[in-house]
This record gives sequence, structure tokens and C-alpha cells, in this order.
Amino acid sequence: MTLPRRQFLRLAAAIGALPGLSRAVFAETFPSRRITLVVPFAPGALNDIIARLLGEGLRAPLGQPVIVENVSGADGTIGAGRVAHAAPDGYTLLVASWNTQVANGAIYALDYDMVKDFAPVVLLPDAPMALIARKDIPANDLKEFIAWLKANPDKASMGTAGVGSAPHMLSLLFAKDTDTRFGLVAYRGAGPAMQDVIAGHIDATFITIAAALPQVRSGTVKIFGITARQRMASAPEIPTMDEAGLREFYFPYWAALFAPRGTPRDVIDKLNAAVLATLRDPSMRQKLDADGFEMPPPGQETPEALAAFQKAEIDKWWPIIKAAGIKAN
Repeated sequence: MTLPRRQFLRLAAAIGALPGLSRAVFAETFPSRRITLVVPFAPGALNDIIARLLGEGLRAPLGQPVIVENVSGADGTIGAGRVAHAAPDGYTLLVASWNTQVANGAIYALDYDMVKDFAPVVLLPDAPMALIARKDIPANDLKEFIAWLKANPDKASMGTAGVGSAPHMLSLLFAKDTDTRFGLVAYRGAGPAMQDVIAGHIDATFITIAAALPQVRSGTVKIFGITARQRMASAPEIPTMDEAGLREFYFPYWAALFAPRGTPRDVIDKLNAAVLATLRDPSMRQKLDADGFEMPPPGQETPEALAAFQKAEIDKWWPIIKAAGIKAN
């Protein structure tokens, strides 16, 4: 059967509009099922704490259950790789951090590109790291701890969350700045390292203040300082590392939300808006403030801002990591 030219052109136009129509319908119905937030570290890491707060808060704006799944190992590369290879539909997201989206690209031979294989969604709150030690260590402040390390070279142990993790990098920087020597013990995450500090199996570790605070307040660990420029309003008794005696020892540990590459922009925008609405909720802000988190500055709330921030962090840290010769074992 031969169609008249006008009817043929209308049919062709309708067919050509189908991809755009299907995208619009998909975006309209998203989300229609459960969303998974993949945390590439063990429970207790900064990503994990934020993910669990977000998981609670996102149910209302998205209208669907949001679960947190911990996929730890190889300093976050296993969990990040899972999301990089996931379907780009918005249902599997990465609660990433400095490790997964900056350091790991300079340290590991990845089977994904940590920039090209992800779609930025939104920058999440950051928090300072805390230097904690076992409760019976013979030191009561940072200066005494440094003196003890110097008096016992190569005898102390510091836990890390793996090669290239923030605790690993901070431990190396701490050793350099204090002219001390100690052993490094790698764990699958900061949480397990802290548990061994509590148990007295290792001497100290760097961990996010949010994870450390409950243990500090219960007296199961000692704290020597936080890597912030100023004290926390929720815990003003804890000094900064600078105040405690180690100048310019500053490191804000940040998190961010990423989707697989190719996720539709309309879906990215819905996720971005839902996260921002959740973070602006007064009850959520109260929880974040209590745990020492700081919100991203104004103007840093878009996917484009996150992409620019990640690039700036890579440009800053890759030369440092490579100059230190840090490589995966």
C-alpha cells in the first residue's frame, strides 16, 4: 500500500518524536520503584552516615523507598565500579567521596573512568576528620601523643581505610609533619578501624568526627583534634589540630552523589532537587549540625558545580599522590 505524501510525513514525524516522548514519559514516572544508594565503604564511614540520613529524608520527596547498600573493598573501587556499570536509570546511585572520585584514579588501575563514567548529581555536606586513640594510650593531648610516638618509633599502629583513603593520606601527612614513625594497618573501612581502636588492637586512626563523637562521649576512645579550621559548635570542647599543636593540618572530607553516565538529565534534576529539599529540612540540618557536617557553600548545588569541584580536587591532589609514590598493593 502506498501512503499519500502528507500522511507519510506525518507518520515519519510521529515516529521521530518517539525517543523524546519516551524520555519525557520516563522522567515523568521516575521514580516508580525502590532506589539504592551504594556506599562503597563499611558502615561508619562519612558516606555511610550521610547516605542513611538521606535514605530517610528522600522517601517523602521521591515517593519511593530508598535503601542503603554497603559494597566495601579496595578503598571504594568495588562499590564505585558497580555503580559505574549499572543501568543509567537513576535507581542505582553512588554516595561517593574524595577517595572514590579523586584519589583512586591516581592509585588504582580502574576498569571504569571515575569522571567519564559518572553523571554528577549534587555535592553533599563535608565533615572534618578526627584523630582518635585507644583510651589507655599514655597521652592526654596531641603534643603528648606526638612525644610518645617519637619515644617509641615503629612501635605504634595507625589504622587506615585502605591505600589512598583519607585516613591513609592523613596518616602519611601526620608522620611527615611530626617526624614520627609508626605502622599502618589497612581495613575495609574507617568503621572497622575504629572498632579495633576501641578494642585496643591498634593505637589510633583518623575517622570522620560524626563517627567518632559517640565513642568520644562514651569514653571508649581519646580524641586529640579535628582537621577543621575552627571548632565545632556541637562539640566546642574538641580542639582543632592547629590549636592542639600541629599547624595547618586541615582536611575537609566531602561526599557527593553520582549516577551512572547516560542517566537522563530530567532524572538527574529530580534527584538533585530532592536531595537539596532534604538537606534544607530543619530536622535534617539539626542532625547534620550535631554530627559536625557543613553544608556546601552557595553556588555549589548544581551538577555542573560538582563536576567543576571534582576537577579542581583532581588537579590539586593527583600531583601530591603521584609525588608520594602511592600505589595499590
